[in-house]
Amino acid sequence: MARTIAKDYDAKRTSILKKSAQYFADQGYDRASVSQVAGACGISKSLIYHYYESKEQLLFDILQSHLNAIHECVAAISNHDKDPKIHLRHLVAELLTAYRGADAEHRLQLQSTTALSLEQQHELAETQRAIIKVFADTIESIAPDYLQGMPQHQRPITMSLFGMLNWFYLWYQPGRSMNRIEYANLATDILLGGLDRLKDAGDQIHMRNTQLKLKTKIPL
Repeated sequence: MARTIAKDYDAKRTSILKKSAQYFADQGYDRASVSQVAGACGISKSLIYHYYESKEQLLFDILQSHLNAIHECVAAISNHDKDPKIHLRHLVAELLTAYRGADAEHRLQLQSTTALSLEQQHELAETQRAIIKVFADTIESIAPDYLQGMPQHQRPITMSLFGMLNWFYLWYQPGRSMNRIEYANLATDILLGGLDRLKDAGDQIHMRNTQLKLKTKIPL
């Protein structure tokens, strides 16, 4: 007969994920043992194995749950026919809000993903790409002509934004600097300002090329 699932199964799993993420991030995933993780969670080693077959599977569930939560948050932000620049602001603010209380998971994502199997890494990468696509599509909608004409610039521009956001946890100190929403607006302003300059430069180059073609056109 199949073993029944306890009513508090999900709550215990969530608690294990949260406390394990903090322990892995503080002590280092490679150095941490299942026994140590169980101690940090205040449970027995056998209970850890009731939920997870291995330390690797535990790490994978931590990262998968973290990335899925972020994707659900940003994917739920609808444009509602607003200015795409406003939409981008909402996305950036939502992402930083989703990062709140998840510094340990975020550190593990950046530092320990390679400890997983290639199949697990691929699955996490798919979710990451889905998150990035939400932002990339919005950025393209802000400057469609420029980015369709210079498609090689879209990924660098998008990943530059994530570069500003993903390292926020390293320097942010609540109450001693700007808050998350203020920084979200600052990061968005930097991205939009740079994109406007690139668009203007692209327009000028296009204009010069058009003028040059007109001047050098061979008469019939």
